Amino acid sequence: MSEENHTRVKEFILLGFPGSHYLQLSLFVLFFFMYVLIITGNVAIIFLGRTQTCLQSPMYYFLCNFAFLEIWFTTASVPKTLANLVSQSKSISFTSCLLQMYFVFSLGCTEYFLFAVMAYDRYLAICYPLHYNTIMSSTLSVQLALSSWVGGFLVISVPAGLIARLSFCGPNVINHFFCDITPWIILSCADTDLVEMVCFMMFAIVILGSCAITLVSYIYIISTILKIPSSQGQQRAFSTCSSHLTVVIIWYRSTIFLHVKPSIETSLELTKIVTILNTIVTPFLNPFIYTLRNKEVREILKKVFSKGT
Repeated sequence: MSEENHTRVKEFILLGFPGSHYLQLSLFVLFFFMYVLIITGNVAIIFLGRTQTCLQSPMYYFLCNFAFLEIWFTTASVPKTLANLVSQSKSISFTSCLLQMYFVFSLGCTEYFLFAVMAYDRYLAICYPLHYNTIMSSTLSVQLALSSWVGGFLVISVPAGLIARLSFCGPNVINHFFCDITPWIILSCADTDLVEMVCFMMFAIVILGSCAITLVSYIYIISTILKIPSSQGQQRAFSTCSSHLTVVIIWYRSTIFLHVKPSIETSLELTKIVTILNTIVTPFLNPFIYTLRNKEVREILKKVFSKGT
């Protein structure tokens, strides 16, 4: 093998969205607008959750955690994407690429765990309303939220450590707008079978495990709601979890395709398109879903805007 083939690649090029200059500027304006609204919407949720007395409950505590997570999840990938759209240089160092990948996927795994925790919270609130305040104490709420954060960052440490040891000595163009695992490791000149297997197993356990907890919780929730004699009571009970259920459905539909797949060679272009839904579109929609479908938050917003006028 020649000396050139032993040279370790220390810089990568993020291909992003190839196209005309007009397309690049259009995407920049669109993504920047959505990113600003993502930050604004989630900061508003956190502010309301921490300042409004009627929102001082475990459900809104988890929602504030989720909003805080969404801010950093999008920040881990979107600013670099925006910079690449308007810059001639689309390079990123190996260390920066590894860190971006680690934070994007750690925060993504934390999101799965939070979804499961929020589903469990709604299960207790609807199925055991008389014992809810006793079971879901402030201490347990903090423990569940903290476990979600710690678990998300620990899970990705294993594949991140394996990727850090890979050798890259050939092509350095990543066919994505951020350092996603799939289009990155296929550039490696080393054997990636172990990395692929570990990533598949990790994502399968995290995604399908959290999905199972969420699904079982909602089976019991729906079963309990259907037993409520009055339609008004059913509607009131379902309204407390409809926002979370909507977000969960949107999120899981795309992420199961992205990460629970047997082949690393699945269409990278299709993967890139679906990833946009997860990293930009879904976080953009979430604040609207949680505010427009939540009666208590809507009432508070009406009061805030009425005072402002």
